[in-house]
Amino acid sequence: MAETEIISSSENNEQFFEGVEKLIEIWFTPAKNADLRKITRQQWENVLKIVRCEIISFTQSEQVDAYVLSESSMFVSRRRFILKTCGTTTPLRCVHAVLGLAYDVAGHARVHNVFYSRREFARPAAQLQPHDNFDSEVKLLDSFFGDGRAYIMGPEKDCWYLYTLLPLEGTVDALEKEHSDASEGGLMEPDQTIEILMSDLDPAVMDIFTRQYSADAAAATRESGIDKIIPGMVIDDFLFDPCGYSMNGVAKDGAKDLPSGCYMTIHITPERSCSYVSFESNVPVSSYDEVIARVLQAFRPAKFVLTVFATPDSPGASAARELKKFPALGAYCPLESQHCRFSGYELQYALYAKFPS
Repeated sequence: MAETEIISSSENNEQFFEGVEKLIEIWFTPAKNADLRKITRQQWENVLKIVRCEIISFTQSEQVDAYVLSESSMFVSRRRFILKTCGTTTPLRCVHAVLGLAYDVAGHARVHNVFYSRREFARPAAQLQPHDNFDSEVKLLDSFFGDGRAYIMGPEKDCWYLYTLLPLEGTVDALEKEHSDASEGGLMEPDQTIEILMSDLDPAVMDIFTRQYSADAAAATRESGIDKIIPGMVIDDFLFDPCGYSMNGVAKDGAKDLPSGCYMTIHITPERSCSYVSFESNVPVSSYDEVIARVLQAFRPAKFVLTVFATPDSPGASAARELKKFPALGAYCPLESQHCRFSGYELQYALYAKFPS
């Protein structure tokens, strides 16, 4: 990852990098001829200066523009914007600029929904405002989007934070009615996202993502098995110096098994004192068992947080319901699980750790 983000301890020369990412996803209401991909690369670069990161590489499919950043990734489609950044970046500071470009350049007139989420930071005090605490993040988000909903799931050290405009089911208010009407009117579309947020990973695996071990990103991708996790992806990968790895994958145009618009992204902080890996994808499958197994086999974490978001009409909805049963996953035992039904989405959160050897 970016060299300027690494903090060294003078006592033991231990290097630390905050691998935990902040993830902001903004959906806009469909409008004739509106398209976020009208926003130019230079305009995105100006936005990312606010975030304190920059574009490293770019790839695209018919439906998605994918950017590998110096700190994680950005995905842009017709009406969805996704920004995922690690380290001490400040993604929420750019929301005002993104909304301005969406309205003035892309032609969008209204935000349909917002999701902001992250795992608990390893070192929260090192974060810059508003990311030094969740209350500050929520306050800033509310200043843009009105009265959103904030949720905290899981135990304190492994908790997962979520902000969204969606109310929990059973909460009857104007916003819930709006989303119900939008779904009936065809504004909602099948959607699902899986995240696997892993910590304390196998050191032998993490060594692959160093310049000392791998000659380039392609070698690290092959050696680790990342290229086998979701076949049919066009992979854009980057190996940092001296260590660290990021990749985006987008579905090959015309692929039989992957609809256009599918993406995956992986980011790796391999330092042994703070090893962390995140995996995310919107691949539409009725069971995530194979994907989860491949991810865990590739990285062998000691602990991980698993989240699945899915609309009721998406293939991922049945996957979320299966995970609601809180099953053991190979060598991993479930520690905690929470299931929520929002207006228009189901969410499954689970925390897993390796069985004692």
